[in-house]
Amino acid sequence: AKGATYFKSDEREHTLCYVEGDPADQAVGFEVEQQGDLDAAAAQLEALGHAVTRGSQADAALRKVHDFISFRDPSGNRIELAWRPAYSGRRYHGQRDAGITGFSHVGLCSTDLVRDEAFWTHVTNAQVSDRIGDAPLLRIDEVHHTIALFPSAKPGIQHINHQVESGDDIMRSFNFLRQRQVKMVFGPGRHPTSSAKFLYFEGPDGMVFEYSSGVREIADELLWRERQFMFEPKGFCKWGAKPAIAEFNK
Repeated sequence: AKGATYFKSDEREHTLCYVEGDPADQAVGFEVEQQGDLDAAAAQLEALGHAVTRGSQADAALRKVHDFISFRDPSGNRIELAWRPAYSGRRYHGQRDAGITGFSHVGLCSTDLVRDEAFWTHVTNAQVSDRIGDAPLLRIDEVHHTIALFPSAKPGIQHINHQVESGDDIMRSFNFLRQRQVKMVFGPGRHPTSSAKFLYFEGPDGMVFEYSSGVREIADELLWRERQFMFEPKGFCKWGAKPAIAEFNK
């Protein structure tokens, strides 16, 4: 599409898209299994007072999906539920072998953590895996978290995470990015919550990206109990790294 640049990370046509315009104009998409799920979600959201927009054919084509709905969470983050995203049939293979295995999770800015946690857990059936202070890490499948909420004065995507194959990939990227003077904002380190090794760095328009490896999976829901971590550097990294990220600091 004109004015759009697509990025792959797995067999789907894309998992990240940049479009021309205001960098604050952001959206996060989640896939649903059936088209009827869009109708059911729209009805539930509207019953709770959330305005829902059905995507036009042109907007669906821009996103390379068959159908989608759009709404905003209580903080004002634009969320999209999509049906039938396009697949390329080819695995991801970048110009540089960064070890990327796929998109994993998104951090969202929240102007009220308690309110937004209630929205995501009650309306979308997400579950809290752990908390850092009052910031919840939310799962929607076996992966430790797919959504993380962090305190902020305004809405927005706080960071974007891609999984890589190993800790070696983390360190290779650390050296590659450092040699090219890309701004590092956290790590290398290891999260005490998800157990993942990580590296955070800045991308275009100041967006924070994270590479991580070895994220915890929660296979037995009955045995897992959410844990409380301190909202301080040791709650974010067990190796002693300190974040230069506003939303990770009080």
